[in-house]
Amino acid sequence: MKKFIKINERDNVAVALEDLSAGSIIDESGIQLKLSDDIIRGHKFAIEDIQQGENIIKYGFPIGHSEKSIIKGMHVHSHNVKTNLAGSVEYSFNQLLNELTSPRSSIIFNGYRRENGDIGIRNELWIIPTVGCVNGIAEKILDSFTKEVNVKHIDAVKVFKHNYGCSQLGDDHINTRTILGDMAKHPNAGGVLVLGLGCENNGMKDFIASLGQYNEKRTRFMIAQEVSDEIKEGVKLLKELYENMIKDTREKASINELKIGLKCGGSDGFSGITANPLLGAFSDYLISQGGTTVLTEVPEMFGAETLLMNRAINEEVFDKTVNLINDFKSYFIEHKQPVYENPSPGNKAGGITTLEEKSLGCVQKGGKAAVVDVLKYGEVLKKKGLNLLNAPGNDLVAATALGASGCHMVLFTTGRGTPFGSFVPTMKISTNTQLYKLKPHWIDFNAGILLENEAMSRVLEDFVNYLVKVANGEHVNNEKNDYREISIFKTGVTL
Repeated sequence: MKKFIKINERDNVAVALEDLSAGSIIDESGIQLKLSDDIIRGHKFAIEDIQQGENIIKYGFPIGHSEKSIIKGMHVHSHNVKTNLAGSVEYSFNQLLNELTSPRSSIIFNGYRRENGDIGIRNELWIIPTVGCVNGIAEKILDSFTKEVNVKHIDAVKVFKHNYGCSQLGDDHINTRTILGDMAKHPNAGGVLVLGLGCENNGMKDFIASLGQYNEKRTRFMIAQEVSDEIKEGVKLLKELYENMIKDTREKASINELKIGLKCGGSDGFSGITANPLLGAFSDYLISQGGTTVLTEVPEMFGAETLLMNRAINEEVFDKTVNLINDFKSYFIEHKQPVYENPSPGNKAGGITTLEEKSLGCVQKGGKAAVVDVLKYGEVLKKKGLNLLNAPGNDLVAATALGASGCHMVLFTTGRGTPFGSFVPTMKISTNTQLYKLKPHWIDFNAGILLENEAMSRVLEDFVNYLVKVANGEHVNNEKNDYREISIFKTGVTL
C-alpha cells in the first residue's frame, strides 16, 4: 500500500496515508525526499520547496499561502499556512457544464406511495410540537400510546422535540413554522399529530393555513389548552392515524424518484479523497438516472464557490448562487463575526488547514452535474437534478434542512465520526477504514477502501446497492440506535 497520495499533478503537497516519522525516506510515484517532520495520517507535507507567500496547491487549486519558507519534506499545516480568503468577491458567469455518461439503469426500490403521488422510504408516525412548551406532553402521549398499542407493521413512532415556536420574531418565527410544516407533509411520515399549546405565536390556525394542501387523512391537530385530558386525547388521535397507516404497503418505484441530501461533518484529510468523491460519483449517477440530490453547508462552499457557479444551468441559477454565497457572507458580517473562521479544531486535527481546503473537499459531494436550482432555507424541491440549499454548516441544522426540502435520506460523510441522525435516515460514510472498524455502530459504509486500491466504479456499485436496501427499509445505524433529532436555524433575537 502507498504511504502517501498526490491528488493532482499540479499539487505541491501530498497527503500521508499512514503515520510517517521524521527522517523517513519517501521514494515512490516519482517523488524522492526525506521527511523533516513527523506526519500524522491525513496531514500534508511539501513535495517541493515552497517560498514564503507562495500558494499551497491541493486538489489542483490554491488552499492558502505559506507564511514562511517551507522546505521539501516539511509538515504543511496551520503553523505555516494561512488562508487566501478575505473580503468580498466579484463573480462573473463562466459556464462550464459537464456531460454525465452513466448508462440508464432499471434499478427500482419499494416505497410507500402517498395519495398526492409522492413516494416515501419509511412509514413512520410522528408527533410534531408547534412549540417547545409541549415537548413533555408529546413524550407522555407517545409513552402512553406505546403502552396501549402493540406497535407493528410501521417503521417508527417518534416525537421531534425542539425549543422554538414562541418568543420568536421575523425570520426565526417563519423558519420554525416552515420547517415544521415541511416535516408535517414529508412522505416518510404515514401519520402526523401536530401538537400545540394554544398561546404560542406559532399558533395552530396560522400553522394550518401555512401548510397549504395537506393530507387530511394522515394529519391530526390538537391544542393542549383546549382539551381536558391532553394525554388521553393525544393517544386517541395517534390510534386513528396508526389504524390508517398499518394498511400501507410498499410498492415498486424507480430510483429516479429518490431525493438525497449530501452532507459532511467531522471531516479529515481524507474527506476530499475518498468519501466526498464517492458521494459526488453517486450524485452524478443518480442524476443521470433522473433523480435528485441536494448540496448545502453554504459557509463550506467559500473558496470553492466558483466551481459551483460555473456549473449553473443558466444565468438565473448563477445569479441565485451568487446571492446564496453573498447573503451568507453578509450574515456573518452583520453579526460581526469572521467570515472565514473555519475549519473546526477536529478538522485541523484530522489534517484540514484552511477553509479553501475544506471547501474544495466539501463541494466534491456535488459531483460534476449542472446546478439546476438554488433553494431558500425551508424551501421544498421543485426541480430534478443537483440543487443547492441555503443552510449553515452545523450538522443537525443542515441535515434537518435537507430533510425539510424533501430529501428521503441524508448521506453524511465523516472522518472523525459522529452518531447523530435527523428526522430522515442519516447514513454515515467513513473516509477511512480505521474509523469504520472503531465505530461500526455509527458508520454504515466505509469509503476508506478507496485508499486500498479499490476502484471507484466497484465501490460506487456496492454503495448504490446498499442505498437501495436502505430505501427498501433496511435501517441505518442512527435508526437502530434511535438517535433522531431536529434543529431549526435561529438568526435573531428571542423575546
